[in-house]
Amino acid sequence: MTDGWQTERLDLEGYLARLGMPATGSTPDRATLDALHAAHVRRFTFDNIDVLLDQHPGVGIEALNAKFVERGRGGYCFEHASVFAAALERLGYDVRRHLGRVGDPATGTVQGRTHMTVEVVLDGERLLCDPGFGMSLVRPIPLTDGTESDQHGWPYRMVRNDDGTWGLHRLREGGWELTHTTDELPVRPVDVVIGHHYTSTFPASHFRSGLMVTKHEEGRHVSVTGTTLTVRRPGEPTEHRELEDGELVEWLRALAVPLTGDEEQRLVTRLAELAAQQS
Repeated sequence: MTDGWQTERLDLEGYLARLGMPATGSTPDRATLDALHAAHVRRFTFDNIDVLLDQHPGVGIEALNAKFVERGRGGYCFEHASVFAAALERLGYDVRRHLGRVGDPATGTVQGRTHMTVEVVLDGERLLCDPGFGMSLVRPIPLTDGTESDQHGWPYRMVRNDDGTWGLHRLREGGWELTHTTDELPVRPVDVVIGHHYTSTFPASHFRSGLMVTKHEEGRHVSVTGTTLTVRRPGEPTEHRELEDGELVEWLRALAVPLTGDEEQRLVTRLAELAAQQS
């Protein structure tokens, strides 16, 4: 590879083993792609733990091998998308990397161009993969204006905007909600490094101000912050409540976040410091 992404350095066999997928013999078809996407979002958490602990190793492939493959840890979009894109390229898929913005401009919640997604072109069809988002897709969705996809009970819709960007919408109790917008500008490795640097170090970055840990599990999606628990199940009311004292660590272990005892303690201490600053 000479494009700078260094995909050849990914420990593909170790990554597939983490997902419980066969190391050899996979055919780059839609069924395998769907299975890889689902396995990824159910194996790895979306989280900002290393950002809060000021120990983020960066977004290079070697750092991601150590974090995702060796430790079984998760991370946020730049990490998830980088690992997933590298694995797909190694498996023979036609991959394109994209950046985008989280939030809805109509509500004033749009952020900088700091979300990363992966596009796969397969049999002439463009498919959006989004393994690194808080409420991520379970499987790819076609990049076709107006297409709707039932994601194991959660409906999503893709909309082509007037400026050529793609809006991913999720159906919620109040109707369709824009989750993020992906553009088609070329992406280079340095763009990911710069985006990661901003989100992980800029004082006003929301990744610096509070904990976010989310994970797809069979039949439910779990979100944990430093103070709250949210559990979503298709077709059922959302469970949302405050965490009790000591419950955070219990949930981190229940979601199979492999932290050391020292990391758990430092995280609890860091969250207490943030709470004191915000009170």
